Amino acid sequence: MMRALVVGVLIASVSPCNVSNAQESSTISELFEQVNPSVVEIMTTQNELAPTGGAQWVKQGGLGSGVLISAKGDIMTAAHVVQTAEQVEVRWLSGAVSAARIIASDPMSDVALLRAEEVPDDARIAVLGNSDLAKVGDQVFVIGAPLGIRHTLTVGYVSARRIPQTVYSGLDEVELLQTDAAINKGNSGGPMFNLQGEVIGIVSHIISQSGGSEGLGFVITSNLARTVLLDERTMWSGMEAYVLQGAFAQALNLPQPEGLLVQRVASGSPASTLGLKPGTFRAVIEGQTILLGGDVLLEIGGFQIGASGSDKKIDEYLRNLGPDQLLVVTVLRGGERITLRKVGYLLRTP
Repeated sequence: MMRALVVGVLIASVSPCNVSNAQESSTISELFEQVNPSVVEIMTTQNELAPTGGAQWVKQGGLGSGVLISAKGDIMTAAHVVQTAEQVEVRWLSGAVSAARIIASDPMSDVALLRAEEVPDDARIAVLGNSDLAKVGDQVFVIGAPLGIRHTLTVGYVSARRIPQTVYSGLDEVELLQTDAAINKGNSGGPMFNLQGEVIGIVSHIISQSGGSEGLGFVITSNLARTVLLDERTMWSGMEAYVLQGAFAQALNLPQPEGLLVQRVASGSPASTLGLKPGTFRAVIEGQTILLGGDVLLEIGGFQIGASGSDKKIDEYLRNLGPDQLLVVTVLRGGERITLRKVGYLLRTP
């Protein structure tokens, strides 16, 4: 979890979309009308390093999409949309806006779970489908807010099923569905539906030379999102980090083969409460912009970052950490090893 809570209002009148048994003859237009009320626009505010240089931070808005999956107001979206957000709001089909909180997030899988404070009566609950049944050539459609243009429908096909470590995307351990349905900035976190009106994926990213859609879109499978966000409930840290390894780790004099360079930390988040420091200046390395000057995570709970089997051990450690137990993290700060300790690090939401 470290790699990479507003209880929802129960609305009795919120009903599932009830399209999992839709007839094959249903048109995409009909399906769109049924599932569109489950799709939301997500608006975020977060701190970003000022472009003028220096360790000055400014407020910056962000945009994404999401899909309602429960009467409690639970909304699935992409982790990169909300991971370091300090404020999150969702806009419903009616135009009503509700505040929301992040209750689970896994940057390594790029999925997150929000809980809206209020759910309007005309919202609908989407049905999570079985993404294992999706086949190459199946027709699919995506609903989201590309470039802020709300509730836009795009249609395409499942172009491929990409098993882990077959597409360079920063999500090396994640199975992806590839689609040629048009996806642009603002679609991130939105749902991809099959022709039964079921959500079979959460939009993650595109590969593009122009910066816009070129028919190479990738979504996180609904089965993975269900496992990470609902079954295991990976907790939100409020931290974005960059994996340091190889020659880069050596160049920064890392005392071990791998570590996590902290990029951004959301104010008031668990990572902020723990005392983690974000990056303070930009550097472009091999064409990628990275924030340097922040903490480098070396150990979590005594388990070394990047060591054999440490990912699983760290996940288990964090998942089993009680609210009154002490979280212990070792970081490299200014060339020195520092140990950070915090009781009640994780705040769990049912």
